[in-house]
This record gives sequence, C-alpha cells and structure tokens, in this order.
Amino acid sequence: QVQLVESGGGSVQSGGSLNISCAVTTSSSTTTTSRWCMGWFRQIPGNEREGVATVAGGGEKIYADSVKGRFTISRNVATSTLYLQMNNLKPEDTAMYYCAARWSYYCRSSPAQRDFNYWGQGTQVTVSS
Repeated sequence: QVQLVESGGGSVQSGGSLNISCAVTTSSSTTTTSRWCMGWFRQIPGNEREGVATVAGGGEKIYADSVKGRFTISRNVATSTLYLQMNNLKPEDTAMYYCAARWSYYCRSSPAQRDFNYWGQGTQVTVSS
C-alpha cells in the first residue's frame, strides 16, 4: 500500500512562486515508488482532473503545455518526496493539486487520471490577479 500526502499549497499573487510537496510512504519495506511513474494533477471543481507534470522511473519528465517553462517536477529518492516548483504563477493555475503514483516504470506521453493507482488528498493553490 502507498500513502501520498501533499503539502505546501497556499495563496499567492500573480507572478509569485510556490513549492508543493508530496510525502510518499509504503506499508512494506519491500515496496518502493522510487522507480515508479509519479505525477502532479490539478482540478477545478466540476472539471476533469488534469495532468500537470510527470516523472518516469528513468527520470524522463513531461509537462503540460500550459506550465512548460514555469513548473518543475522533481523527486528526492532519499526522502521519498515528490516536488512541484511553480514559478510565475497565473490566476488560471488556481486549482486543487494532487500527487499521484502509477505502479509502472513508465509514464504515458499524455497522462490521465485513469493511469494512476494512488492519490493524495490534494493541496489548494490559489493565485490572485
């Protein structure tokens, strides 16, 4: 079993930055997500959960066009933590952000909610104009 807990969300003005985190724990010492596909999604109430960024087991990173050049996904294996550094935030970035893990070494080129097995509870990011 995998547990994901997000933190670091908050309110920021347009152009500001936030770094949100996802702490990863497992119920067994024989289970690790360090080589899994992991990602960040975001969701506006009433809308579909949208893929923001993913990092594959081999380190390959994919970003949604809307965040390229502004967001950076990273993984710290030693601390079992996934990060999303968000710079130059825009009002349209306002959403609940979710951490996700897929039981696979690979990430799809167009990540979708259905492709991920585990989810965190979300952390709210609000960007004012």
